[in-house]
Amino acid sequence: MKKILIVITTFLIVAGTYAQKLSQVSFQSGANLSYFSFSTYHGDLIRVSADGNILEWGKEVMADRGNYYSPKLQPYMGRVEYYGHEADTTLKGKVKSIGVHSITYFGGHEEASKRGKIKSLGHIQFDYFSQFDDKSLQGKIKLIGNYTTDYYKQYENEAVRGKLKSIGNMPITYYTPFDDRYNAGKLKSIGTVSYTWYSEFDRAKGALKSNNYRAIQGGITFVLR
Repeated sequence: MKKILIVITTFLIVAGTYAQKLSQVSFQSGANLSYFSFSTYHGDLIRVSADGNILEWGKEVMADRGNYYSPKLQPYMGRVEYYGHEADTTLKGKVKSIGVHSITYFGGHEEASKRGKIKSLGHIQFDYFSQFDDKSLQGKIKLIGNYTTDYYKQYENEAVRGKLKSIGNMPITYYTPFDDRYNAGKLKSIGTVSYTWYSEFDRAKGALKSNNYRAIQGGITFVLR
């Protein structure tokens, strides 16, 4: 019996540890934040949008050749539960758990910028910019566990306005019309990783010229699609 309890305790500790890991931050076209991805105990990913909605969950599939990953996740085949009629009307139909990972949401009594958005994923707690914050930030995630996020404000250059500016202590910059008119709005750097893009005069115009579409910084994989 003692051995069984040790095994169960170890399982729960490991599961909780994996549930807390922010694994990836993905950008569409190398410019706009698409979603945050969280690793699970069963080796899958749970993708959450910048405004706190679960998009999909499952296993990331890599091609047999080359460092290419399918944009869509392979569906998770384990147990998934949803909030039913007994829940707050704001929560009905939302995902309640994926495997051992429970999910909670802000209810209908919360301020409008939080209602129906994910509140916790396993042990990870979320918070959001409120109606009193800069208009371009309202409703976006501002806290993911121990990570704080920031975004470029509406008074900043139009090419970067509303884009993810930092996560934790990781600064994120973008090209503006002043340094690359054609690629304005695309990523320039994430932490110590710098990106350059082909110009409008190149055959591969607009494509990534230097560095990789996947780069690890601070234990997080940043993915450009």
